[in-house]
Amino acid sequence: MVVLNALRRTPSALRRNPVLLVPILVISLFQVPQLALQAANPLLSSVVSLGLSLVFLVVMPFFQGGLIAMADEALNGRTALQTFIDDGKANYVSILVAYLALVAVNFTLGMIAFFVALFGGVFVLGSGGLESANIAVLAVIGTVVAIVVLLYLLVLFFVQFYGQAIVLEDMGAVDGLKHSVSVVRHHLVSMLGYSVLVGILGGVFGGVFGVLSLLLSPQSATALHLPELSLPVMVVVGLLVLAGGTLFGGFFAVYSVSFYRGLTR
Repeated sequence: MVVLNALRRTPSALRRNPVLLVPILVISLFQVPQLALQAANPLLSSVVSLGLSLVFLVVMPFFQGGLIAMADEALNGRTALQTFIDDGKANYVSILVAYLALVAVNFTLGMIAFFVALFGGVFVLGSGGLESANIAVLAVIGTVVAIVVLLYLLVLFFVQFYGQAIVLEDMGAVDGLKHSVSVVRHHLVSMLGYSVLVGILGGVFGGVFGVLSLLLSPQSATALHLPELSLPVMVVVGLLVLAGGTLFGGFFAVYSVSFYRGLTR
């Protein structure tokens, strides 16, 4: 089974190539100031978070292209940071165009869902509450929101390998998106298994990461009646978050490439 074969190949590739974790560690370090500010000044942390989001919008296509190329080399033997730099530059424009197209699609779907939900809220309040609201209208609003959410998930599901297609198949932005859709469409059973496994792993890590992040915020800890940590303990917790995020990022990068190769080669 492709899902399990790719999973078996991933740990050995990472052990042979710990250098693959370096780019992930560097990009993760950019988030350290935000975590520190979250504990000291939540408002300033939000401003920094917005600034970092804009920076990541520009940097992530380079990072994505380089990391995919490194993961591909790692599965064959050895890789190096020079691969990250070379392939990040070579595929930057194509990945950026595809990435911006997906951002535009997701933004559009998000705005539709937002305004439909907003209309629903206004309608409910204007009707005197849920008990007085027209059931048919509520059903239409709920259906529209559900359809938009489903479309959003379907887009993510079918185009998730556009980066691999661009880097490994030497395709442009449009062809990369089309190729990802084709690969997913022809391997739906394997894709469902892959998505479930990644979802479980991501959910476990996300849950642990979320709890640790709450512990780093005195305001959140107080609101949820969690123990407030001393500064040395907060530093340790922050390092655990950094190390865990780096390892998970490296594992997912190699696993996604290994799985893609299993489907296409």
